[in-house]
Amino acid sequence: MFLHVELDARPDRAAARARELAEAGVDGLFTFEGRHDVFLPLAAAAAVTDVELMTNVAIALPRSPLHLAHAAYDLQLISSGRFRLGLGSQIRPHIESRYGSTWGRPAARMRETVLAVRAIFDAWQHQSRLKFHGEFTKHTLMPPAFNPGPNPFGMPPIYLGALGPVMTRSAGEVADGLLVMPFHSVRHFRERTLPAVDAGLSQTGRSRSDFDIVPQVIAAMGDTEDELAAATAGVRQLLAFYGSTPAYAPVLDIEGRADLQPELNALSKRNDVPAMTELIDDCLVTTLAVRGTPAECGREIVNRFGDVAQRVCVYFPGYDVATDQIASLAAALHAV
Repeated sequence: MFLHVELDARPDRAAARARELAEAGVDGLFTFEGRHDVFLPLAAAAAVTDVELMTNVAIALPRSPLHLAHAAYDLQLISSGRFRLGLGSQIRPHIESRYGSTWGRPAARMRETVLAVRAIFDAWQHQSRLKFHGEFTKHTLMPPAFNPGPNPFGMPPIYLGALGPVMTRSAGEVADGLLVMPFHSVRHFRERTLPAVDAGLSQTGRSRSDFDIVPQVIAAMGDTEDELAAATAGVRQLLAFYGSTPAYAPVLDIEGRADLQPELNALSKRNDVPAMTELIDDCLVTTLAVRGTPAECGREIVNRFGDVAQRVCVYFPGYDVATDQIASLAAALHAV
């Protein structure tokens, strides 16, 4: 199984960090759209590594499909074909109040965004007429002066981040792969995610062999008790944040913890992070994340996803993980 980890450095330090992680044996690097731009660090990484690169995720709804297409096409070029465009929708408060954009029918908009970006790719790659008429966007003008022409490394694949059944079905229908949201359980993945993927794939006559399922895993990883305690504290806080969001309630519901979501949500509105974190017990940590040494985390990841996934994205939230421990996790996953 291939290991992808976050390129967790400022853009001006991204190249050095990317080189360090690549030397540790990771197979891919991804960026998260948080404090910095999601595309620029990957451009720096492309110049100094030969690992796979991915946005995980670029928030699509505030962006034009043309903006996304240009960024992805150029990263595919400078990385010599190692780029994947991972897209996500975010939630309404962020789209409206942080991005200053409009919200509505996110699954339908994301589906159309994937189709529009692919239509633009196709027009460039095959020098065909651009003719995309969607419900939310239209792309029919591509003069030669604005057309980059065929990419020698082909069109970058498009992945869609999803959790709910409608968005997950959309990924199966129109995308090249699914980025399984980090807040999930094995039961939710098996009973909700995979059936929704299959339903989407069936719409276009595809099977899972034509589609890349990429689980994202939250890990509390360490070699000593002190390291594990610090890692678990960071994981608890992230799980509490995710759990407070109504969109993630189905995961808690399937695990018999539906009552926890409104309680976390109420505490989040008071910004009572310590109280939120205390509600994430050990059982939830091991249900929603993996915990242990690098070897133990590697075995657990393979046990959960090894039969359906070739690669996994792993997060180490709220704590510092040693690079040699990342190397050990990579070795454990590669050994399978």
